[in-house]
Amino acid sequence: MQEDRIEIVEGDITRQAVDAIVNAANTTLLGGGGVDGAIHRAAGPELLEECRGIGGCPTGQARITKGYRLPAKWVIHTVGPVWRDGNHHEEVLLSSCYQSCFAVAEEHGIRSIAFPSISTGAYGFPMERAARIAVRETRAFLENDKQFEKVLLVCFGRGAWEIHRNAMSENKG
Repeated sequence: MQEDRIEIVEGDITRQAVDAIVNAANTTLLGGGGVDGAIHRAAGPELLEECRGIGGCPTGQARITKGYRLPAKWVIHTVGPVWRDGNHHEEVLLSSCYQSCFAVAEEHGIRSIAFPSISTGAYGFPMERAARIAVRETRAFLENDKQFEKVLLVCFGRGAWEIHRNAMSENKG
């Protein structure tokens, strides 16, 4: 059952014991604040060195690197949209982030992944909307991939955790 493979957790994404963690990156992939900065610090300078060779990533797409000093073997970097007003394809681009991350995961034989709340920090995407998109895209992926073992939606803080739990409850089935 797919609900058994989705878990909402409150915690630090850099400490998740999964095959891959997702980095809410900027288009340069060269580090930044929030989740991006935390992942770069925890992974060590080798991550930045590998990212320099990638050449960036467009909004809505994903790139993969090694995890280096992280518990996760891989980091899947995705660039979420900056929230403007909801009329500039922000929801489509955020959906594309999840779809792209899952596609990269499948290509690399990844069976467990942890996502942060993409675009809800400095990029200003309303968390309730972002949580609904995260849950919807995760369920759609798991519906079609019976081999994937676990998707963690990792929330920073109790408020974010409650919003994601509500999104799971309101979108059952």
